Amino acid sequence: MTDAAPKTTSTSASATASGPADASAAAKASAAAKASASATDPVPVTVIPANQAPWDDLRTVFGDRGTPHDCQCQWFKLLAKEWRATPRRDREALFRSQTHCGDPDADTTGLVAYLGEEPVGWCAVEPRPEYPRLPKLRIPWTGRDEDPDDPAVWAVTCFVVRTGFRRRGVSRALTAAAVDYAREHGARAVEGYALVTVPGKEIVWGELFVGAQSVYEDCGFTEVSAPTPRRRVMRIDFTG
Repeated sequence: MTDAAPKTTSTSASATASGPADASAAAKASAAAKASASATDPVPVTVIPANQAPWDDLRTVFGDRGTPHDCQCQWFKLLAKEWRATPRRDREALFRSQTHCGDPDADTTGLVAYLGEEPVGWCAVEPRPEYPRLPKLRIPWTGRDEDPDDPAVWAVTCFVVRTGFRRRGVSRALTAAAVDYAREHGARAVEGYALVTVPGKEIVWGELFVGAQSVYEDCGFTEVSAPTPRRRVMRIDFTG
């Protein structure tokens, strides 16, 4: 790894929860992340903001082929016409500018997960208005009366876990850390747009880029709407 801020000083999935009404949800999220890491792997998952990580670590997570490499976490960031008109190389440049890797004093757009020193995962989490495509989609808003432009509500939109490191607690650790990160940066709520997984039914991994409902539940989220048979809006409100 190249130079970056020490992980010991950054947000992690096992950070102690604090705060008023959100304390139990955040504590549940931290406990779930710790339990997942210890039960599935002797090496704990560490999660830091992307601006504290080297850019090369994110390039490792996104790989050199496949959907994450092609997308560069820009699907929610670009409107449909912009998406089609933006080559992959330009998407990568946008992603690098958004994450501010290696600049701990800058804002960032997500979190990076490590197993030991190995970068293994990514989670996008920001205020909802930072995702221009989100208001155009049906799933987040069906059956709800919400202001898409409310900057106090944050959204977890995307997960990437490297091949070879799945089923080792990485998504849970990222989800738990996203809760802490959103709360610590002033969010009054954080939500995700989860996929319903059914035991015994095969899931194409690409479908899980939004996160599994069970993982959100383990991290303290509750269902607020069911826009389709296979999708759920999951949410934590930090204040009453």
